[in-house]
Amino acid sequence: MKKHIENLKKKLKNFNPKIKEECGVFGISNAKDASALTALGLHALQHRGQEGCGIVTFDGNHYFSEKRFGLVGDNFNKEKVLKKLKGNYAIGHNRYSTTGDNTLRNIQPFFADTNAGGIGVAHNGNLTNSIFLRKKLVEEGAIFYTTSDTETIVQLIAKSKRKKTIDKIIDAIFQIQGGYALVMLTQNSLIGVRDPYGIRPLILGKLNNSYVLASETCALDIIGAKFIREVENGEIILIENGKIVSIKPFPPQKIRPCVFEYIYFSRPDSILNNKSAYEHRKNLGIELAKENNLKADIVVPVPDSGNAAALGFAQHLGMKFELGLIRNHYVGRTFIEPSQKIRSLGVKLKLNANQSTIKGKKIILIDDSLVRGTTSHKIIKMLYDAGAKEVHMKIACPEIRFPDFYGVDTPTKKELLAANKSNDEICKYIGAKSLNFLTLSGLYKAMGFDKRNDNYPQLTDHYFTGDYPVKPVDELGDNKVTQLSLLNTGYNN
Repeated sequence: MKKHIENLKKKLKNFNPKIKEECGVFGISNAKDASALTALGLHALQHRGQEGCGIVTFDGNHYFSEKRFGLVGDNFNKEKVLKKLKGNYAIGHNRYSTTGDNTLRNIQPFFADTNAGGIGVAHNGNLTNSIFLRKKLVEEGAIFYTTSDTETIVQLIAKSKRKKTIDKIIDAIFQIQGGYALVMLTQNSLIGVRDPYGIRPLILGKLNNSYVLASETCALDIIGAKFIREVENGEIILIENGKIVSIKPFPPQKIRPCVFEYIYFSRPDSILNNKSAYEHRKNLGIELAKENNLKADIVVPVPDSGNAAALGFAQHLGMKFELGLIRNHYVGRTFIEPSQKIRSLGVKLKLNANQSTIKGKKIILIDDSLVRGTTSHKIIKMLYDAGAKEVHMKIACPEIRFPDFYGVDTPTKKELLAANKSNDEICKYIGAKSLNFLTLSGLYKAMGFDKRNDNYPQLTDHYFTGDYPVKPVDELGDNKVTQLSLLNTGYNN
């Protein structure tokens, strides 16, 4: 029975029907209680990664590091832990692994000694040429401790023959490709770097006399910091001696932020392009409603991902919005007793049908995206089992037909339902009465554009179009390599 229970827990842990978020980064300069403020910032960014978390600090003489498996609130919630992290400068990281294994040695921030002094690095994103660079560095004698592509960046910085740390960093970023946002800590300086296309997010804020770098504005809100601006695409921000220096080493490019930051990744209260993610998602629902020709009794969101889009949809059409599905927010805690016999895992552990609301109703079910379709199938069956008369599914983004290489865990193309089946085939597979996706033009209208600029798209939208702003150098796709080390990746590493 004990073995059975452990298997159930493992299945539950691995259950994630959605495209998974990338990581979250945070950094603060010249602040009392820097480690505690960093822990709070990471807590606000917890939705971007739940596998592990870490903080590196600097007290003017030495660096301090703590890296743990699990959630920020479970690891950096005690004064004695935070007191170990001395100093007024700190960077932190929430990890969700898109490359490399889930081991302690892969949890960031990473730290290295260089001939210019120590440096800590926290990275959100993914390098599209990391395997190529790693192989080259190993051939030149480099020794890698982790399987994360972030260590490649650290190795390139350490290898540079330039004297100043900032020049070493510039040397390194000219060699890397992909979508990335970096927050780095050196001797009394905080550094932020955003990739040339601005695929991954990074923002700048201020708390009294301290400056803050973070993945999202919600990390500023929790500590009472003020939003200054987004770090520009291709920009390096150097914060030193209470001053900000902007360095732009790359040739100018138009920004192309990841469209899924708007659709799903960012916390609803975070600001993206002068609007909250919540407003953008409502707009997606409004555009979806404009493309709709169906009336129903109620509009039901898939919680929590479809909430804002469903609300926008219902309000635009004057339809009734109902919580027809109730989410269990405590999945993942210890709740399985040895005497229990659980026959069905996955969706039912996270969602349950609100029978009194949906029985006998014609339902429009709305979600932000459809990936493999397995969860949609289970949810629709759940609604029918609870007495729904009809279930019509509408998706607040176009069909996902192409995988990601910039730090988002999408399945390979052969696993993406829309890449392999027609709309009618998908509809039949998930068991819906009908199925509609938001058009690409509708998505761009929701984002505030007249239309997509096909010559230079305003967003990184390769999920739907196959238009990759940065071509992968590594042999990825079906041949994607994640095991980059011969060392066994047990949890004690």
